Amino acid sequence: MQVTKTAPEWALQLFNKSVLKRRKYREVTALLGDFAGRRCLDVGSDNGVISYLLRQQGGDWSSADLNPQTVNAIRELVGDEVYQISGEALPFPDQTFDRVAIIDFLEHIPDDRRFVDELHRTLKPGGWLIINVPHHKSTALRLLRFRLGQTDEKHGHLRPGYTLDDLQRLLGDRFIVESAHTYSKFFSELIDTLIVFAVTTLKGGGHSEKGLVVTSSDLKANKSMFRLYSLIYPVVWVFSQLDALVPASGYMLIVKARKSEPTGHSRIA
Repeated sequence: MQVTKTAPEWALQLFNKSVLKRRKYREVTALLGDFAGRRCLDVGSDNGVISYLLRQQGGDWSSADLNPQTVNAIRELVGDEVYQISGEALPFPDQTFDRVAIIDFLEHIPDDRRFVDELHRTLKPGGWLIINVPHHKSTALRLLRFRLGQTDEKHGHLRPGYTLDDLQRLLGDRFIVESAHTYSKFFSELIDTLIVFAVTTLKGGGHSEKGLVVTSSDLKANKSMFRLYSLIYPVVWVFSQLDALVPASGYMLIVKARKSEPTGHSRIA
């Protein structure tokens, strides 16, 4: 029986003060649909708060991630059914899951094609796959991030992101891409860039193979900083709403795909 803990207050407070995490959660859950009673897996969901919130919506969930720090952070929030994975293999039998959400993970692993093979293996026929990745595009903001030291390497990214064409090639004939769009535009990403710069500076680094992960120990060690951020959060939120004025595509790409039947496949326009 899956046991879900009550999330510590710090985790929910941090989530509620993160424009990007809240938006990411809304995007993922919108594409997952009704997963009550379904067997589900989330992979790569940062410090565990999204894993926790998904469990509150129903379904029978497992979680997985790469490095021990991240896995421990997830276990702190959700309890059991949290797995550390090494490389691209998944520790689950064939056709285990009805829904799989891959959240900011593909860009961190060497062989993304082999990992997609594993996703295909562990999904049930007709199962849904949600993939959230950085949207690969060259912009002035990307150059600014590099100058601030926020390189792909520092974030643990082995590739700078994906386009929709990249993902469609990666998924191949094994999945039918049913919907795709970008989100999180310039203003949201700019303010996040500045926040990451401030947190990284105060932490003196703190990146892992999954990038910067903020845990309960970070909050305890930097109470004053997070208290200050809570005070300015209304300004951060208002600034992020300026995204509505930006006509360009977003910096995050999210795709919903279905495991195809052997008889054929199609593509979105």
